[in-house]
Amino acid sequence: MKFFTPDMGELIEIITVEPDGNSVIIKGKIMGTMPMKVVLLPEELRHGFKFLTPRLVLTLITMLFRRTKRSLPK
Repeated sequence: MKFFTPDMGELIEIITVEPDGNSVIIKGKIMGTMPMKVVLLPEELRHGFKFLTPRLVLTLITMLFRRTKRSLPK
């Protein structure tokens, strides 16, 4: 999975997501070259749920059925 900047430059590529005890380890590359390893803790995951509004959940579900466009909406 890749995350992009607003000008469609590659920012982060997630390579693996795996459990590690009480946390989750996310491995990837930043800007296509620099390796990274991120630890997601349970309390931070709980904090992340505040971003999930009904509108965002609906958008995420409908994104699964959309075709990819390489330009971002204005």
